[in-house]
Amino acid sequence: MSDPGTPTFDQLRIFLAVVDAGSFAAAGRQLGRAVSVISYGVVNLETQLGVMLFEREGSRKPVLTTAGRALLAEARAIHQGMDGLRAKVKGLLDGLEAEVDLAVDVMLPAERLGRVLRGFREMYPTVQLRLHTEALGAVPSMVLDRTAVVGISGPLAAGVKGIEAISAGSVPMVPVAAPDHPLGLMEHIAPGAGRDYVQLVLTDRSRFTEGQDFSVMSPRTWRLADLGAKHALLREGIGWGNMPQHMIEGDLAAGTLVKLHMPDHPGGTYRFAGVWRRDTPPGPAASWLLDQFVQLGAHDRELEGLGDI
Repeated sequence: MSDPGTPTFDQLRIFLAVVDAGSFAAAGRQLGRAVSVISYGVVNLETQLGVMLFEREGSRKPVLTTAGRALLAEARAIHQGMDGLRAKVKGLLDGLEAEVDLAVDVMLPAERLGRVLRGFREMYPTVQLRLHTEALGAVPSMVLDRTAVVGISGPLAAGVKGIEAISAGSVPMVPVAAPDHPLGLMEHIAPGAGRDYVQLVLTDRSRFTEGQDFSVMSPRTWRLADLGAKHALLREGIGWGNMPQHMIEGDLAAGTLVKLHMPDHPGGTYRFAGVWRRDTPPGPAASWLLDQFVQLGAHDRELEGLGDI
């Protein structure tokens, strides 16, 4: 029976860097090491484990062996666990933050945001807060870039590498138009009718939404980076589109907007998630913020679907 040795954390780090970067040279640049050091680290790791991790023949780029593929997930789990351990210890040593940068999705109800921040001011009067309001993928992007330490993101945070997320409620999305818009005048909207009119679509400049559309039905679109501008243009009858229900309830009551009963575009649910970097867990004050948003969103009705944004 063979008995593999115990690899060092640095050896695992080098192994993962080669896999992710695609070559020994790129891994060296990523880690600030010479290529010879990277190669030596991989050889030592293979010696410790007693298996070959990369094919040595037939490919110019490093290709994982069967054993390498089998061990990759375990190596990632150990690496992430070590990052989490170090980050948590750092948080304990650093204590309470002097300031917190919070990024929130523009769809988040203002009333919910106000309740949390009012409580934050009372709970942490010495902690300064910087608030950023963004759309779509810009919230997880700010967290990844360390512009914000925590965020309340829309559904685009799901599956973003390096981001941890926890459910923080949702809001219903409603297709609307002005009462004098052609769709607003229709008592019965036929399937596909929305394609004949300008659809107002919220957009942003983050790398997570580049080249992507979400539930865009019409080939005729106006794209706006500001939800308030979209709201104003909808009221002017320039197009139709989905809006968070809490933002247009007054318009529906006053008749300045009407709900569109579109059989093929009924709206949906826009889900929120509290997000933070996996390697930088939030400190006490930022954790309190996340907990409050999660609690307030805990009783939201869970529906399927993203809805038009």
